[in-house]
Amino acid sequence: MAQSKQTWPYDSATTIEHKVYSIRIGDVEDPDLFVAEPIYKWQQTEAGKYVMENSAPSPIWRRSFDAESYGLTYLIFAYFTSKQLTYYKLRFE
Repeated sequence: MAQSKQTWPYDSATTIEHKVYSIRIGDVEDPDLFVAEPIYKWQQTEAGKYVMENSAPSPIWRRSFDAESYGLTYLIFAYFTSKQLTYYKLRFE
């Protein structure tokens, strides 16, 4: 009887979108301006540097309304290969 090989659903060329950071901000006049500093500080951390160097294409952020605090939530998404994502999850999560 032949053994079936379990396959990983992503090959090395596929990029996987993964949420790497989130920021909640209150109701301010210009939220994109106020969130720039926490994003910059996160980029200077070890995890942020890894994301900025290895994400292809570049990381993106998405803004959404936060009903709990009547503010906004910013989510940062990066794009990794399966090996890069495994390393990121083991190292930084």
